[in-house]
Amino acid sequence: MGFFNKIKQGLQKTRASLSNSVNSIINSFTKIDEDLFEELEEILVMADIGVTTATEICNILRKKIKEQGIKDPTVIKELLKEIIADMVNGDSELHLETSPSIILVIGVNGVGKTTTIGKLSAQLKAEGKNVVLGAADTFRAAAIDQLGIWAERAGVTMVKSVEGTDPASVVFDTIASAKSKGADVIICDTAGRLHNKKNLMDELAKIYRVIGRELPDASLETLLVLDAATGQNAVNQAREFKNVADITGIVLTKLDGTAKGGIVIPIRNELSIPVKYIGVGEGIDDLQPFNAQEFVDGIFENGEEK
Repeated sequence: MGFFNKIKQGLQKTRASLSNSVNSIINSFTKIDEDLFEELEEILVMADIGVTTATEICNILRKKIKEQGIKDPTVIKELLKEIIADMVNGDSELHLETSPSIILVIGVNGVGKTTTIGKLSAQLKAEGKNVVLGAADTFRAAAIDQLGIWAERAGVTMVKSVEGTDPASVVFDTIASAKSKGADVIICDTAGRLHNKKNLMDELAKIYRVIGRELPDASLETLLVLDAATGQNAVNQAREFKNVADITGIVLTKLDGTAKGGIVIPIRNELSIPVKYIGVGEGIDDLQPFNAQEFVDGIFENGEEK
């Protein structure tokens, strides 16, 4: 299956919710007026775009329609696509310029964090990179075991300790192992909870200190994994994690099982955090680099096979 078709299939439920509703509004109005904007804004809010971003989208749309003297409601869909594409566009690349580079992966339990690390490891290895995993989410034994299964599946090395070990010490051991193996990328699984922000801040601060001391010049990505199916709760999680960590990108999982894919938009617009990967299926190749135009085409049922 081609890249665009994979995205399009993964966004099927979101598209059914959003695009079909937009089409229905456009077809039921013969002129552009405030009633149309009110209904459109309601649809955007229902698509988990949220009140703040939905209002902003409609305000930009009003301005464009006025400036361009547009009278025909059927033009609105293309304008919406342009506005949303501009809104979600950003630096979606992983910056791994050094050897080794480090990726810290954080997120609450159950969002697909371990699976994301496994898939990302497999992709990086397929690109010819030597990858070492660090099982630094040490407060749940199952997290260590699950990561071990993915390490075997992806054919990469994993460094681990026993449950309850200080996560920073696991990161230290992982860096030492990566140095000895001449690894290109270190991926550390950590911070699997958010119930105590003080503890989380302290834990991450220790990890960042270890990295700063052991690999001061290394490229560092901190990726937050969110479950798209939780809708606005995922936006709230991103906001909370942003308060305690220097997040460089979002990985949005389980887009294939939800109609709430619209949450990509407020995450990017309100929090200024780029989405770097999206999960559109269970397969190892179903973790896809985020592309703003492909995403917008996917939710508005348009675009060519890529």
